Amino acid sequence: MSPSLVHESDEPLSTELPQGARYMADYLTVKEELKLLSLIDAAPWLNDLKRRVQHYGYRYDYRSRNIDYSMFLGPLPAWAAYFAVELCKDGLMPTIADQVIVNEYLPGQGIAPHIDCTPCFEDAIVSISLGSSCIMNLINAAGTEQIDVPLAPRSVISLTEDSRYKWKHGIKSVKSDLIDNVRVERGRRVSLTFRKVKL
Repeated sequence: MSPSLVHESDEPLSTELPQGARYMADYLTVKEELKLLSLIDAAPWLNDLKRRVQHYGYRYDYRSRNIDYSMFLGPLPAWAAYFAVELCKDGLMPTIADQVIVNEYLPGQGIAPHIDCTPCFEDAIVSISLGSSCIMNLINAAGTEQIDVPLAPRSVISLTEDSRYKWKHGIKSVKSDLIDNVRVERGRRVSLTFRKVKL
């Protein structure tokens, strides 16, 4: 990985993002994106969910919505440890992440709106997008407001404070998205979600 990351834009996509949300385009270089995809695809995938996943640091039990010491898998691999430190340096996480989940989304796959387990993880939830773009839907707790955030390849989104606890985030199970009034077909997208475990 390069010693420093390229941050061509640190402005939020929209001033309407919920309090505590931060979006950055071009967080990674193309070279970093390709290297990460290569490293990830060289590791085994799990088929526990409707999509393929990889767990690092700690395994999260989606059924019981729980995490504890018994789920420790070992230290993060070098690539994940590197970005855990970088995300903290760049102010996207207050502490260094010790848990990473890799999700693969094929066209037509998504994830239901949710709030990441609050007893399991600390404040910041940070996700890096690789491969295809998609739209992430942020929905307030009352279900009365929705903000659609296009996630570009190599971008990062950080959810803290209100955006972490008072807004659900999800991705619709569709094969294309309307971005800037242009219909964009989805390809394969891989997301890297960094979290700090509460134990």
